[in-house]
Amino acid sequence: MVPRDVLLCYDEEGCRRFLEKIWGLSPTYVCVIGSTETAKIPGISAAGKNPELTDYTPAADVELLLYGECRCIEGVPVTPEGIPTPALITLSAVQLAEMPVIVVDGGAAVKPHAPYVDVGGRPGGNIREGRGVDRPETVFERARTFGKHLARISDYIVVGESIPGGTTTALGLLTAMGYDAIGKVSSSMPSNPHELKARVVSEGLKAAGKEPGAFRGDPLGAASVLGDPMMVAFAGLVAGAAPIVPVLMAGGTQMAAVLAILKELAPDALGNVAIGTTRWIVEDRSSDIVGLVSQIARVPVLAAGLSFKASRHWGLRVYEEGAVKEGVGAGGAVIAAIAKLKGRVGCSDVFRKVEENYERILRMR
Repeated sequence: MVPRDVLLCYDEEGCRRFLEKIWGLSPTYVCVIGSTETAKIPGISAAGKNPELTDYTPAADVELLLYGECRCIEGVPVTPEGIPTPALITLSAVQLAEMPVIVVDGGAAVKPHAPYVDVGGRPGGNIREGRGVDRPETVFERARTFGKHLARISDYIVVGESIPGGTTTALGLLTAMGYDAIGKVSSSMPSNPHELKARVVSEGLKAAGKEPGAFRGDPLGAASVLGDPMMVAFAGLVAGAAPIVPVLMAGGTQMAAVLAILKELAPDALGNVAIGTTRWIVEDRSSDIVGLVSQIARVPVLAAGLSFKASRHWGLRVYEEGAVKEGVGAGGAVIAAIAKLKGRVGCSDVFRKVEENYERILRMR
């Protein structure tokens, strides 16, 4: 049985099989964080009141998940317009389903005031200059080792991420590997800056002396020039865990970049993974998650049918207008909560919990 609030968006039969595998099981939620200089390019990311504050967003997101409040900043991470982080959705799903939360630092500039696992990553550079990830092989292998051991104590794993500017670096890696990704990645802004993203990637390739497709079959080479540390650590976790337990990759179009890495370095993992995202991503006309995923592998894509239309708060209602859409594993966390509780909670319950958490945090300011 497929819950009404879970949408089957690509490979419907695979979606059904994956839901059957995780139904009633207790997931471990992992959030991989990272940061890059790319996110500070004006117009690239809305994950912070201004580009310089994007370094604080990943740490604040996971502090919110672990403590119910942020400690490295006041309030919660917001866009320049004041729209709150999707970590509020993830927090609400985690609370409803009582999921344990683990943080993996793939390479964050600001470390959270919270426990985290360090896989040896460093903050990413500016891909406009052809500088992506330092030591991607080390990050991938350490994350793979952690994923393998985490799988041995988990029914299954949900992996989310927080990295500002991540759709631009995803575009960079996919383009460097020869995929048709221009105009297909999403954005945290209602107006998707495709032209800017494509120009940044083109300038990065030129700075590295490379052409699109030059890193076909070499994802870590592509990541070193045009990727980010989150995607490398995320792929390593999945590579280690998926041969042992199911893995729900919780995110939007950035998951295509993770799949591209896995296809080359851990193809055996692809048979035990699915992507969990939000309705806002799959209905977004300015991006194409299914078009990206279908180029890489036949991996199921599911979406949580969240709606904030009835919210009392403008900052939440504006999600329905194309703001934010996804992040911090929001869609996958909601799907995991629904599956763990065997449909006894749905998107309306998550929505009420989001409102409750948002109002609590507003009172704390």
